Amino acid sequence: MNDPLSPQSNDSQKRLLVALALSFVATAFYTFFLAPQPTPTGAEGADAGVVAAAPADAGTAPVAAPTPGDGSGTAVAANDAPALPERKVDLARQEVHYSFSSDGAGLTAAVLQGTKMREQQELSIAQGFQKLIGKEIPPAPQMNVAQPVPGQPLPMSISILGSSPLPADTRYAVTEGAGGNANGITFTGRRGPWEVVKTYQWPNEGFELTYSIQVRNTSGQPQNGELQVHYSRAVDPNFEHAPSFFGGVGNLSRSACFVNDSLQKMSPGEDPPDAEDSKGQVHFFGIDQQYFVSALYPLEGPRAGHCTFTATPTARQVTASFPLSVAAGETVTLRFGGYLGPKDPDLLAVVPGPGLRQAAGLGEAAFHPRLEDTVDFGIWAVICKVLLAVMKFFHGLTGNWGVAIILLTVVVKMVLLPLTYRSMVSMEQVKKLQPRMEEIKKKHADNREQQNLEIMKLYQEAKVNPLGGCLPLLIQMPVWIALFTALRNSFDIYGEPFFGPIWRDLTYKDPTYLLPLALGVSMVITQKMQPQMMDAAQAKIMTWFLPIVFTATLLQYPAGLSLYIFTNNILSIAQQYGLRKWLDRNGPQKGGGTPAVVAAGGRRK
Repeated sequence: MNDPLSPQSNDSQKRLLVALALSFVATAFYTFFLAPQPTPTGAEGADAGVVAAAPADAGTAPVAAPTPGDGSGTAVAANDAPALPERKVDLARQEVHYSFSSDGAGLTAAVLQGTKMREQQELSIAQGFQKLIGKEIPPAPQMNVAQPVPGQPLPMSISILGSSPLPADTRYAVTEGAGGNANGITFTGRRGPWEVVKTYQWPNEGFELTYSIQVRNTSGQPQNGELQVHYSRAVDPNFEHAPSFFGGVGNLSRSACFVNDSLQKMSPGEDPPDAEDSKGQVHFFGIDQQYFVSALYPLEGPRAGHCTFTATPTARQVTASFPLSVAAGETVTLRFGGYLGPKDPDLLAVVPGPGLRQAAGLGEAAFHPRLEDTVDFGIWAVICKVLLAVMKFFHGLTGNWGVAIILLTVVVKMVLLPLTYRSMVSMEQVKKLQPRMEEIKKKHADNREQQNLEIMKLYQEAKVNPLGGCLPLLIQMPVWIALFTALRNSFDIYGEPFFGPIWRDLTYKDPTYLLPLALGVSMVITQKMQPQMMDAAQAKIMTWFLPIVFTATLLQYPAGLSLYIFTNNILSIAQQYGLRKWLDRNGPQKGGGTPAVVAAGGRRK
């Protein structure tokens, strides 16, 4: 898998492109040739940045090397005291509430805080209408980006493979306030020849952290093996679903690892990336979801290793493995940066941020892991970024993303106005040729090839482009697909409503289905206003066939896309009315120039 683009995102784009292309082809063909489960919320009530109090018997006593032959995988207290009890540690920060377990010294939860930091909730039709009339519906749970997978290593736990293995569930002693920093935790564990010290530290704010792993060989012999860093996330299928043509665009999370110059991903039902493609310089690894990402990356730059992936309907896992060679008495240190938060391009573009660089002692030229590559616009990246820039501008003026989408539609409509005028002129000219085309069809009723040749000759003599009427639709299709892609990847618009309870999330389907149904009605009106260039039976098919296809396709697609196309149709109705009045009064201008009076409702200036 050398393609850095997301298979899921590309599949969604292809489905929308196929739907629009089929509708376009059908139009041209008929016209011219036929004629919950809640997630843990982490620590509550604690002050941000303060470690919650631990049980009195948990202790932080120093840990001595285990008794020879001890195979339990549990650190043993000094003087062969009984094994340490498991200890839970909570750290409630403003952006994320973290929970750790001393069994593996890994995360048991990383719950993002804030109104937008939630799972994407699917409402029933009844709940959608209840929301529409203002009834309170329980919100989706906060996004937990480190939900442990039962029976599997905790997120951020480590293991060592080789002749002297270290299991991922090794029990560690805990020291809070690592290095005198209230925002730090240190875990110390020993097993066989290994002494492992793991330190987590956070800058004063943000979604980033540093993760230092010190591995010391306490034996008198050199030790070789492979250090594995695990990251996993349990998934509730109620909040994630696979994409399908009429069933929605999907929001499955994926196991991810950026190796060499390629972002490797795996979703449920997919084959894992090739071993060779997953081997090389590891830039970052973690779990990539539609609007959130949890990733670790080597602070000093890409590190030689390889990644292994697992993706089931209820779990995503990725393990990054790095060669480990430690001489007798030597200590090897691996330092990672971490980002557990939203896929906000402005935040991802500066990882590691100033706070983390300062905490980790990094300079301005610190390694940048390119986490922004997880925001995948595919082949539509250029158009997506232009559309998002325009929408962000209008959102800055209005404070509402729905209004921003409407104003974007107006801008695109104005830009395409000259082309729309030429299109209507072309359709009017083709309409005037209808009687002669009917004569050709009757004359060559038994010879379709000769029919087409004669009709094309007629177009050439009249200097008419038969596809001119389809050009505005053809130009709009890339805009629709790019807007769809932007909505499915832009955290800025994620969870944003239109007005109050109306269409509660513009990046998700309209649960009431009112918007796509209104879109279908507006398309019927638009089709009826088009110049009829076919017989009555064919015109009837096209008047109803195209709107039904669009409506059925968009029922499960983002409400923001339906809002754009609906607004576009309303503007088209007004535009066609004004252009028709102009053409009736003035006739087509030579060269197809756009009349300046159109914007004024057809009156001369």
